[in-house]
Amino acid sequence: MPEHTAPSRLRLSGLCFLLQILNILLFAVFVRYSPESSPGQCPPQLNCSQRNQDSGFQQPRFQNVHIQVLLSFGLLVTFLSRYGPGSAAISILIIAFATQWAVLIQGFFNFFLNGKIYVGAQSMVSADFCTAAVLISTGAVLGRVNPVQMLLLALLEVTVCTLNEYILLSLMGVSDSGRSLTVHTFGAYFGLMVSRVLYQPHKDKRKREERQDMGCQTDVFAAVGTIYLWIFWPSFTSATSVHDNARNWAALNTYFSLVASTVATFILFPVLYEESTPRMVQIQDATLAGVAMMGMAGEMLVTPFGALIAGFLVGLISQLGIRFFTPILHSRLKIQDTCGVHNIHGLPGILGALLGTLLTLLATADTYGDRLELVFPLVAQGTRTVTDQAFIQLSALPLTLLLAVLGGSITG
Repeated sequence: MPEHTAPSRLRLSGLCFLLQILNILLFAVFVRYSPESSPGQCPPQLNCSQRNQDSGFQQPRFQNVHIQVLLSFGLLVTFLSRYGPGSAAISILIIAFATQWAVLIQGFFNFFLNGKIYVGAQSMVSADFCTAAVLISTGAVLGRVNPVQMLLLALLEVTVCTLNEYILLSLMGVSDSGRSLTVHTFGAYFGLMVSRVLYQPHKDKRKREERQDMGCQTDVFAAVGTIYLWIFWPSFTSATSVHDNARNWAALNTYFSLVASTVATFILFPVLYEESTPRMVQIQDATLAGVAMMGMAGEMLVTPFGALIAGFLVGLISQLGIRFFTPILHSRLKIQDTCGVHNIHGLPGILGALLGTLLTLLATADTYGDRLELVFPLVAQGTRTVTDQAFIQLSALPLTLLLAVLGGSITG
């Protein structure tokens, strides 16, 4: 991170103190434990449209999601030798604050009853999802903002991210269990817009040099981060599915997509670059692109070979984007994307949303059976046609981009 003077360090200390006291006071006034209830006994006053009651929630799933956010995303920023160690520490600070703030903001939208917010294990999972979007955004501005600005970014982004999630998942009834839109796409373009507002021409050359300055230690961090992605991301994608059947589909499709995306990197990398074997950072990027592709479509009827095809294509597209489109972002659009979040989160998230829309058109009772009610409950109930659901899935994409662009611009 940029070097700081004594006053700036005191500003960080003071802001952390004020934000933590604010969280404590708000928790004391509003937050209470949620009473255990079965999926069929959800109080009508609470928003239970996401079908995520704690009674169907298992503690290991929360642990998997939290490990994924804490370790995998924290290790993603260590490949830059200049900013890696400090950014990993700041990532933990962002996680610590954003998780608390997300529990509060999401509670006001989804779990507010009789003047209180009722939280349970699923509240923490939802907060982790929102925190992941914040960490994706910080990857776009890494090295150009200080920790105080990072906290302010988290404060604002959690609010807008929760609004976007509430509109899509609760009001519109969009199916996005693995968060192609609400985490990957939103986080990427929110961060890119912040980066655009904070554009600093004199840092373009240094960023390119720093991306190339990768040694053994950074490859080790990238290897550890990649391993955690492979182990825990299928749980991340399927964490919001209460029922085992839907969760199994999401986990399997995610695995198939990420392995195909990884192979695609080994195919294309020697063609685009002079090196014969990709570095661990590129493999890590390919893994992320593959799982982002399955965010919306993971619990749908992709079929195993379809997940392989989708992962393979997004692996190729992601590498082509890193090689050719990232320079255009810098030169034409004046967007500095330090960690390449556009190509490993934003673009795969968009492609995943388009794939999810296409698969929605193929959703019928004959093809899905009892699973139709799990993935598209309104279609199964007959209150919405497949065409209407597909249109809503598609319309969620420009709405997410609009909120991300506006929110990122204001934050920047």
